[in-house]
Amino acid sequence: MADTKQLYQEVILDHNRKPRNWGVLPDATHRAEGHNPLCGDHLTVTLRLRDAMVDAVNIQGESCAICKASASMMTMAVKGKSRDDAERMVQEFRDFATGQLEPAGPHHLGRLTVFAGVRDLPPRVKCAILPWHTLHAALNDQASTTTEAEADPVHAPMGNA
Repeated sequence: MADTKQLYQEVILDHNRKPRNWGVLPDATHRAEGHNPLCGDHLTVTLRLRDAMVDAVNIQGESCAICKASASMMTMAVKGKSRDDAERMVQEFRDFATGQLEPAGPHHLGRLTVFAGVRDLPPRVKCAILPWHTLHAALNDQASTTTEAEADPVHAPMGNA
C-alpha cells in the first residue's frame, strides 16, 4: 500500500511540474472549458479530430496538482484513439475515480490506474475527473462544463460515454 501511495505522489508531482501536451492547440477542431468552483480549477481542452480519431489534444489552465496531472496523463492516453475509445475512457476513468470500477477489473486505463489513490480523498475526486469531463464536453461540442449542480461528473449521467 505504501508503494502505491508513493507512486501516486511521484506521478502527480511529475505531471504537475512538467505537464505533457500543454498549451492551446492552434488548429483545434473541438474545444471546451472546464471549471471546478470547489477548488478553483479552470482548464481548457483543445483537440483535433481527424477521421474520427483524436489526432492531437492539449490542455491549458490553472489547476491543482491532481487536476493538472490527470489532464496531462489524459492527453497521452487518448491521443491516437478513436472518438469512441476516448469516450469509453472518459466513462471508465470517471467510474474508476468514483470507486465504481476496480483497478483489477477489465478496463482500458493502463497507467491511469495510479489514480486509485484519489478514491481515498473524496474532495479531490472532482479535481481528477475535471479534465475528463471537459474532454467529454469538447468531443460533444459543448463550450463549457463544470463539476457542480446537474453537471456534476460524480453524480450526473454523461450520456452515452
